[in-house]
Amino acid sequence: MRETPQNGHTGEVIFKSVFGQDWDALPPVMKKHYFHRAFSRDRLSVAGKMDIQTSIAAKIFSPFMRLFGALAPFDARDIPVTVHMTSAPDSRDYHFHRIFERPGKKPYHFRSRMVQIKGNDIVEFMRFGLGWRMNYLWRDGKVVLQSRGFVWRIFGKLVPLPLGLLLGTGYAEEEATGENSFRMYMDLTHPLWGKVYIYKGEFEITKQEEKS
Repeated sequence: MRETPQNGHTGEVIFKSVFGQDWDALPPVMKKHYFHRAFSRDRLSVAGKMDIQTSIAAKIFSPFMRLFGALAPFDARDIPVTVHMTSAPDSRDYHFHRIFERPGKKPYHFRSRMVQIKGNDIVEFMRFGLGWRMNYLWRDGKVVLQSRGFVWRIFGKLVPLPLGLLLGTGYAEEEATGENSFRMYMDLTHPLWGKVYIYKGEFEITKQEEKS
């Protein structure tokens, strides 16, 4: 059953309850990055350039990653990337649409949505209910996404998946670099194979809209 806002009004800022008392400590760009309200059409766009590195193991699993629309399963350096982040008018979900502009190739689209389970317990869902579960933290001046493994959502239940045995453990962080800019870094690290995947770049906010 869908959650509905009280009295039909736009909800509170989704990530205030995720960061809790640390919300006030976030730098301005991070508050803009996570300004979205529940049950609204709030929208934020950022643009920047990214580097992507995939190991042999990641290349082997790239068909699987493409099937589930997960990450960007290719190597790239300094490629333009645009990300649109939107709220949902009928839920507390937080949607991402990432567009990777590859020279001489069609743009690659990576869509996902974040769902707050409770507090700072978040799952980022991709196609077919595959999700990366994580805790959102404010630590040492950075937003840190601490992995809790992979899950599959089936019949409303979150079933743990042992994908970490193949892909490793995920880690991500974001750090302010200016009033309207931030850098991000994400990797998958396997205990035997080392860095399986690295995904990093710097972005600037280009558009912010509040829409009820």
